[in-house]
Amino acid sequence: MTNHVLCAVDLSHLETEVGLLQKAAELATFYKATLSVVTVVPDYGMTIVGSYFKEGTMKSAVKMANEKLHEFVSETLKDFGKVQHIVEIGTPYEQILEAIKVAKADLVVMGAHKPDLLDRLQGPNSARVARYAPCSVLIVRT
Repeated sequence: MTNHVLCAVDLSHLETEVGLLQKAAELATFYKATLSVVTVVPDYGMTIVGSYFKEGTMKSAVKMANEKLHEFVSETLKDFGKVQHIVEIGTPYEQILEAIKVAKADLVVMGAHKPDLLDRLQGPNSARVARYAPCSVLIVRT
């Protein structure tokens, strides 16, 4: 039984994420489940890289991502009802896996993109989440 659906969206590709979020909402409605939406703001990767940005840049980026996520969800799911919004910082697949645990999600809905060379070497985020998630993962292709 599915009680909690978690939808992972990439705010830098909103045009392809509309259908993804709508699919997650359909599934949440079908199962009468709670819906959460997570997005991940990439971190600097190395401390030295962060030193080149002025203080508060990351905090500002997270605030803007949170606003953009709320706006995207409210525009896409006008009459859906309550949705939990989650903004994480770090490596996307790691933070999505963490969000699954925190939200106690039973089902994750996420998109897939055409892999580039780096993805072929390391594996795309959707493959990593599917491999390590403690719950079912639906990968929606556009």
